[in-house]
Amino acid sequence: MHDTPAQQPIRRLWLFTGTGDGPPLASQLLAQGWRVRVSVVTAGAARAYGPDPALELRVGMLGGAGSLTRELLEARGRGAPFTAVVDATHPFARTIHGELEQGSAAAGVPLLRLERPLAPAPIRARAAGAGDSHELADLDALRSLPLAGTRLLLAIGSRQLGEALRCTPAALHHARVLPTPQALRQALAAGLAAERLAPLHPRLEPELPAGAVEAALLRRWRIEAVLARASGPPTESLWRRLAAAHGCRLLLLRRPEPSPAVLSLDGDALLRHLAAWTG
Repeated sequence: MHDTPAQQPIRRLWLFTGTGDGPPLASQLLAQGWRVRVSVVTAGAARAYGPDPALELRVGMLGGAGSLTRELLEARGRGAPFTAVVDATHPFARTIHGELEQGSAAAGVPLLRLERPLAPAPIRARAAGAGDSHELADLDALRSLPLAGTRLLLAIGSRQLGEALRCTPAALHHARVLPTPQALRQALAAGLAAERLAPLHPRLEPELPAGAVEAALLRRWRIEAVLARASGPPTESLWRRLAAAHGCRLLLLRRPEPSPAVLSLDGDALLRHLAAWTG
């Protein structure tokens, strides 16, 4: 005998993400029949999600692996357990990756990770040699590169700026950071001059083409090399395109290897995997 609608279990997912992959992924999960809790860090990120009765938004930091474990166990105790936790955070968000892995495992809840695709080099760069890219295992690898006197744009976020400057002491540093108090404090504490800082939100002006603001920075500061992260589309693709167009050398920090204990899937495979759970 089949369950009546009232008897059918409510299937819940807890999705950790941001404003890039998050909104379309949440919409697709809702369309599959999941009830979805989305955790984002800022209120601005939450505004990217439309209203839906099956969507719950959480704003703020996780608070560590123990906090996640506690909430997962409490939800189970209330009879509304989460079927899985989905990690769709930034590929370089190592701290949150570890917290989600530890917290989910302690609660006995499966963790799935969204694996972003790789960004191919632009065809023009391959053909003309402009915008050549160099992959780096870590920031320390910068020490072996001839960057003395090079106008270098750091597009790696604010947390690693201090280390990047220490590894390239003779370069002429510039940086693009988020316009938040924390990011600005970290950039100034790293030793960057205020006149070489660009505090900008991604896609600052919706009416401008993607990358227009970044291209203006490259021209204004006469940038010769860009340090970015191999985070996949759209950000990595943008820097590859701009480097090719402006003849800049692109230095890419290699993406961290995913934990072997966590099932990592690309977008289509993740949706197929979760659809099988709702069937």
